[in-house]
Amino acid sequence: MGEAVGQMLASAVGIAISPMPLVAVVLIVATPKGRTNGLAFTAGWVVALAAVVTVVVLVGSGLSADTSEPTWAWWLKLALGLLFLLLGFRQWRGRPREGHVHGPPKWMQAVDRFTPGRAAGLAAALVAANPKNLVLAVGGAVSIATSTASGAGKAVAAVLMVLIGSLCTVVPLAVHLFGGDRSARVLGEWKAWLATHNAAITMVVLVVLGAKYVGDAIAGLTG
Repeated sequence: MGEAVGQMLASAVGIAISPMPLVAVVLIVATPKGRTNGLAFTAGWVVALAAVVTVVVLVGSGLSADTSEPTWAWWLKLALGLLFLLLGFRQWRGRPREGHVHGPPKWMQAVDRFTPGRAAGLAAALVAANPKNLVLAVGGAVSIATSTASGAGKAVAAVLMVLIGSLCTVVPLAVHLFGGDRSARVLGEWKAWLATHNAAITMVVLVVLGAKYVGDAIAGLTG
């Protein structure tokens, strides 16, 4: 189990520090239906991430049942690593230039009119339709699936991956629910900091993980 957890940890942390879901939670909980929609958003995120991880772990475990180091897994990791690097480059190229401010996405402008269903749907979209989060989830799940851990060990690693990857939504929701009068100020500070450093954070995560995946794949294919 230790191998499975260690292999997926970088991907899980990469998902956990995603700025967009945290910003979304902060905006949602500040609306009149903040508590209900915040819970729905977090539940949608957890369910969507769990679904992606579970499917990939089950399929990958079936494909690698006869060998602990299937060649297809190394090629897939190489492709994912190159995709990480490409996304990191695109993120850096698309960063806001000095003196230019990008308008907020349309969903941010409509967040005060969200229903619980729309909040949950947005969370699922940020997992499954966001290239960065989807590739991270698939990469981490593939690492679990191709590890030498037992079925139970892979299940535990998958649960831990979902829990760690959901911290970006669970933590701000918990601050809102249990933080008292200071919660609005704390969440506002987090949102402002992430809005300023979003591009840099995402670019660094993608480049670091891309280099790791490419390096691991090259070592596995040539070893």
